[in-house]
Amino acid sequence: MSGISLGGLVEGALNSLEIFDPVVAPYRGFHEKLPPKMQQTFTAFMFILPFGILYAIFTILPIFQTFYISLHKWEIMGTNIRYIGLRNFERLITRDTQFHQAFEQTILFVALTIPIIFVGLFFALMLNRPVRGIGIFRTIFYLPNIMAVTVIGLIWARVFASSGRGLINAFLENFNAGPIPFLDQGNLATLVVSFTTLWWTVGFSMLIFLAGLQDISQALYDAAKVDGANRWQQFRHITIPGLRRPFAFLCILQVIASFQIFGQVDVMTGGGPAGNTRTIVYNIFETSFLYFQVGYGTAMAVIMFAVLLVISLLQLALFRDQGVGN
Repeated sequence: MSGISLGGLVEGALNSLEIFDPVVAPYRGFHEKLPPKMQQTFTAFMFILPFGILYAIFTILPIFQTFYISLHKWEIMGTNIRYIGLRNFERLITRDTQFHQAFEQTILFVALTIPIIFVGLFFALMLNRPVRGIGIFRTIFYLPNIMAVTVIGLIWARVFASSGRGLINAFLENFNAGPIPFLDQGNLATLVVSFTTLWWTVGFSMLIFLAGLQDISQALYDAAKVDGANRWQQFRHITIPGLRRPFAFLCILQVIASFQIFGQVDVMTGGGPAGNTRTIVYNIFETSFLYFQVGYGTAMAVIMFAVLLVISLLQLALFRDQGVGN
């Protein structure tokens, strides 16, 4: 081993690439015949081609397949497949009260979890200070975001357990109070799942806003102080305009994430009590993998996709009118 040098290994690796010369030779000949600008374009295209193929196979193709399956009565094992056109959508929109309830519950979750953005902004403002050891606090606030949703759900399910085994109810028993049915009462269960989502994901919003705050030039604040602006005026006229892009990004991302809420519901409540925490994604899961109606469940996914697309386009148009993205 002592006689093997790094240079020898590199030279050997380069020499081994000569076996690809017969494959590369036609490409080189075609490349050399192109104009200089076309050569750059063609080279860039060849670099992105492998990713483009994988993206088409694992993203674009499944999207089209989703629309195809939604037009069929399709059992999970694929043994009973029958084209039925738009009947799945007609049933969803006009007769499926459970889907309507899940849609309303999802909208409620979106409304309850949107404040995550503003809580993240508050934490970012608090942690955007040149204080010794501030990096430790930033890490602590962001730490929950790296944990799996299953872990988060199990932790908070034990904290809010309705029996005396729950941390909060065990504490209340010492004062002869409770137990409070956190996860057994519809409204309380919705609030608990929303709070869990906020605690889990607020670190991400904080991180994005923190990056945006550090991108704002300190010279603007110094000039505002010279002109006599107070902290509120600095926040209103410098900080908020400087955070338009992070805010637009987080608004779109948070709405999409809230529509797709599933893990917390599955671990903490299982869609209960009485379906009060059943969301669209959880309803899709039940329909497709518990009742084996893949075609019908896929139709739900198509409707959710259409709703998210419209909401995202409206948000983009709104923020573009405010100067974001121009």
